[in-house]
Amino acid sequence: MDRLPGEAGAAPVAAAAEAEADEEADPPAADLPTPQVSERRDPHPTRMQMPQGNPLLLSYTLQELLARDTVQVELIPEKKGLFLKHVEYEVSSQRFKSSVYRRYNDFVVFHEMLLQKFPYRMVPALPPKRVLGADREFIEARRRALRRFINLVARHPPFSEDVALRLFLSFSGPDVQNKLKESAQCVGDEFLNCKLAPRAKDFLPADIQTQFAVSRELIRNVYNSFHKLRDRAERIASRAIDNAADLLIFGKELSALGSDTTPLPSWASLNSSTWGSLKQALKGLSVEFALLADKAAQQGKQEENDVVEKLNLFLDLLQSYKDLCERHEKGVLHKHQRALHKYSLMKRQMMSAAVQSREPDSVEQLESRIVEQENAIQTMELRSYFSLYCLHQEMQLVHVYLPLTSHILGAFVNSQIQGHKEMSKVWNDLKPKLSFLFAGPNSSLTPPRSPRDGVSPH
Repeated sequence: MDRLPGEAGAAPVAAAAEAEADEEADPPAADLPTPQVSERRDPHPTRMQMPQGNPLLLSYTLQELLARDTVQVELIPEKKGLFLKHVEYEVSSQRFKSSVYRRYNDFVVFHEMLLQKFPYRMVPALPPKRVLGADREFIEARRRALRRFINLVARHPPFSEDVALRLFLSFSGPDVQNKLKESAQCVGDEFLNCKLAPRAKDFLPADIQTQFAVSRELIRNVYNSFHKLRDRAERIASRAIDNAADLLIFGKELSALGSDTTPLPSWASLNSSTWGSLKQALKGLSVEFALLADKAAQQGKQEENDVVEKLNLFLDLLQSYKDLCERHEKGVLHKHQRALHKYSLMKRQMMSAAVQSREPDSVEQLESRIVEQENAIQTMELRSYFSLYCLHQEMQLVHVYLPLTSHILGAFVNSQIQGHKEMSKVWNDLKPKLSFLFAGPNSSLTPPRSPRDGVSPH
């Protein structure tokens, strides 16, 4: 079988050595296919070719990333399974002009495939699995989180060109999970398929470790600040929705008061005409308060969608970078250190065997194992540099998303301006109707004056 372009240099070493280096690593999940390095094939031969200029530097803009695709995730009414109900989602892609049905477990398998094929990239986390007694609020929150996940994936440069994304967004067959697993068999991860992987170190700046530490601290601080902004934006949107409910109830109570049919006592009969006019005026005010409630609810929902959701999207991206940093330290660096430790033990064993003059065959076997371990160490070093290479690019992608901040602030300001403008109009339309509350043959009351009607006597 012909080798992939990315196998030159690193791959021959990797094919013989990675099994030795991973001998003590955690086994892969039972339901995931284990790629066989000797049988790799690339379904897209043109993918990951050598770009022009310095390949480490990205030149994307936010608009270019957003234009890659927009994916909608909508709830489908619950269907009863054999034992339990399950939730399905309609996933629609503008790019592929497709609409498919997916369950949460389909997202889980797709997520696992991404981690398997792109261990050194920002793979966004999935929302938690459904818990017993999950209410509509939980299901809606998970739908929104799944929509953010798939949009971040669909706009990520390497992910967007992978066959797994196309399958997930467009395959309408009966078992998308098996189809996804089949597509990942015998392919290998990005390190084995990338032509640049053996030379990743050549493109890295000399102070890459310092830059990595600084970037990680920056992302941690930015995440904390945006987390607080999101919490406040949620409270503002929630207050608008609560205000809508209060206004609606306020209007209903006025209407109930105006509709009261309890007869007046005899001693109050002289004021019966005044009370009747007052009730009629009160009853009519409920229309304006219902309209005010509708405007406030619209503002709250708009801020949930245009402000809170975009903040959550950016937080998901920042969290995926933080998770990637942890995978870098606990994954490839940890394996590299274990490989070095194992190599040191083998060297000591060989020296001890030479001193004790053991059988030549056993010494040769030990020498062979040492050579294998040296190859494994070389592969781990290459993977470590490739991981830093990817981290550097992923940090650039985070910066590409930073202008989203201005979009979020603009949406928040516009929502406040539009909401207050529309509600102010309704309040002003309501004010003339208050004159009916002070009308009557014996009434000497006048409506209260607004601050603009004159100067305060104080």
